[in-house]
Amino acid sequence: MKGRLMVLPFAVAVLAWPVAYAQTNVTQMKPVAYKVVDGNKVDNDTYMGWKTWRALACERCHGAKQEGLVGPSLIDAFKTIDKNEFHRTVFGGRIDKGMPDFSSSQMMQKNWENLYSYLKGRSDGKINPGDLQPIDK
Repeated sequence: MKGRLMVLPFAVAVLAWPVAYAQTNVTQMKPVAYKVVDGNKVDNDTYMGWKTWRALACERCHGAKQEGLVGPSLIDAFKTIDKNEFHRTVFGGRIDKGMPDFSSSQMMQKNWENLYSYLKGRSDGKINPGDLQPIDK
């Protein structure tokens, strides 16, 4: 019994470490900021968010205009969802609802905040649906 009690704190620490690590990364988020000109020209970060959207084929479930198909409308969801909830969703999924876990995607790891900015801009009505271009082009 004593041996099991000594293992318990170690097991708890090992299991809690990834959660603590993930929370540390989330708390160091940059503020949501996107720049849009003429509805389809965006800053480079937001452009990378849009490219991530396209590369990971998110439109298969959320629709080409983010208005929902099998998955929910992100236009509606981003009126209330914050970056923490978005992070939890894309890096944990909602498997029971069909949302995959993208934690193994290098592109998502590098661009999840940019994707959030893109989707926030769409939800705010500032970014038009369809193809985007970087402002600097």
